[in-house]
Amino acid sequence: MTRLRQLMLEELERRNYSPETARGYLREVADFARYFRRPPDQLRPEHIRQYQAHLFRHKKLSPGSVSQHLAALRFFFVKTLRRPWTVAETPYPKVGHRLPTVLSQEEVTRLINSAPTPFYRTILMTLYGTGARRAELARLKVRDIDSQRMVVHIQGGKGRKDREVMLSPVLLETLREHWRKLKPRVWLFPGGRWYNAAEPIVPTTIWNACSSAAQRAGLEKRVHPHTLSYVLSFNYVLSFALFLKLFAFLSFCSLKSVRPFPFTSFF
Repeated sequence: MTRLRQLMLEELERRNYSPETARGYLREVADFARYFRRPPDQLRPEHIRQYQAHLFRHKKLSPGSVSQHLAALRFFFVKTLRRPWTVAETPYPKVGHRLPTVLSQEEVTRLINSAPTPFYRTILMTLYGTGARRAELARLKVRDIDSQRMVVHIQGGKGRKDREVMLSPVLLETLREHWRKLKPRVWLFPGGRWYNAAEPIVPTTIWNACSSAAQRAGLEKRVHPHTLSYVLSFNYVLSFALFLKLFAFLSFCSLKSVRPFPFTSFF
């Protein structure tokens, strides 16, 4: 390990960056130096401008990916080398906001039922039922399933924040069947060929579960692990919107006039 790499790693660790972020930052600074075939501390803002154009023009990266590269370079020059950095010289690219792909309930059912193995089917159901991210799902432990309070503990999520999500009875029964079959001790989804390793699955396994199920289901939409999270969030928003409409309706009507309507079944 070179001196510059060690210094940057120490600065990342001092600020308690996650291991994934630290590895990404180190890799992106190394790519920057490799492109110019010079040590990164010998490069200047004009090199960053050239490299930014190269990422767009030749590597065809998205604005979000280019921004991630710039964030790594900014950390290296500002925090490691203690050099000034101006946004005017190295502006962050404009990032467009696209609407996410949202599956219908029928498409979600087809996707989950098309999983090639019960293990993959449980992964997809957990993704849909909890809205967890890939890394969060991979690190779920058996003890994180709280059947008494009907919640799932997600620890060390994005921003190293813990949270709890609801646990549906259907998902709980699926996870119990999953546990009875594999008997996992620590990790809810252990890795290895036979799913009995001491380490959890890698996020790539979750990608494979989504892609293989989408292909078998014949879905034309682009499906990735976040797609199931979008579906869950969309359903929550839709349910909340219906609740607000119902609340506004009840605010201007008497209970006697509302009672015959089927809307009261929501309560």
